Amino acid sequence: MRICSFLPSATETLYALGLGDSVVGVTYECDFPAEVKSKPVVVHTKLPHTSSPAEIDRLVNEFVARGESLYRVDTELLQQLQPDLIVTQDLCHVCAASPDDLSSAMKTLPGPPRVVSLNPSTIAEVLDDILRLGEATGRLQEARELVSALRGRIEAVKSTVAGAPRLRVICLEWLDPPFVGGHWVPEMVDCAGGVDVLGQIGKPSFRVDWKQVTQSLADIAVLMPCGYDLRQTLEEFAGLRLPEGWHNLPAARRGQVFAVDATSYCSRHGPRVVTGIEILASLFHPRQADFPLPARSVARAAPSREPGAEGHKDEANEPAPTDF
Repeated sequence: MRICSFLPSATETLYALGLGDSVVGVTYECDFPAEVKSKPVVVHTKLPHTSSPAEIDRLVNEFVARGESLYRVDTELLQQLQPDLIVTQDLCHVCAASPDDLSSAMKTLPGPPRVVSLNPSTIAEVLDDILRLGEATGRLQEARELVSALRGRIEAVKSTVAGAPRLRVICLEWLDPPFVGGHWVPEMVDCAGGVDVLGQIGKPSFRVDWKQVTQSLADIAVLMPCGYDLRQTLEEFAGLRLPEGWHNLPAARRGQVFAVDATSYCSRHGPRVVTGIEILASLFHPRQADFPLPARSVARAAPSREPGAEGHKDEANEPAPTDF
């Protein structure tokens, strides 16, 4: 079987099912596991790689307003690869290529490949999609074993934090402007023993203003900009001009503001979402939850600009995987 994955989370899942050799084409964002970086890139972004978060937000809104895709499919390369199966999504047209992006490219292929679209909104649906991929690729038994192991880890987290105080948590999926995490992120918080004060389980992320953030009374703030790794998140937060009320937020007063590698453990609906739950549990309940965490997955974050004042980047924001 020859598979093209238009979705980084699907690429991760395919490798987890032992199908790495069958993956013949990926997107520019596919980076895990490391060997995937040698695969031909079929999907490219139209956004400049050097854009600031505020500029990215502006450009995305302009693309959406024009009804234009953010992605470009390399039709010629797709023809050469001749995939039997294409995995895509229709959940978020900002996050990854969708079936609409495939429409013109598919017309040029000699025999239309099978297309599987993954669109989970909850953790249960994330796990169900692993089973769907297993069924579509003849690896259903491997998928069942993987899902069973992931469910076991989730239950282990829930058991570990059971009875602990449920802290108020705010998850920021974008910082400029602020968006709160949606879909499976609030459920990750719930599994880890917290209460997401603004996000809604199974619902898309949405924009808020900083007043809503500062008035949320969150005990813990988790910075998880979609598509950002830990270093990028720390750098972005260090240069952010925060509102006057920021230091009144309990999380800010108590030094309970954390950055995570969102690309790896929060944004993508693949197997590593479970690692994300373990990371969050370790932040919320460090005495009870002592899970082994990946290197450079989480660090305490502190802004280098006082609210309303200019500042500079601070070396104290160097990522330290156990800095909490």
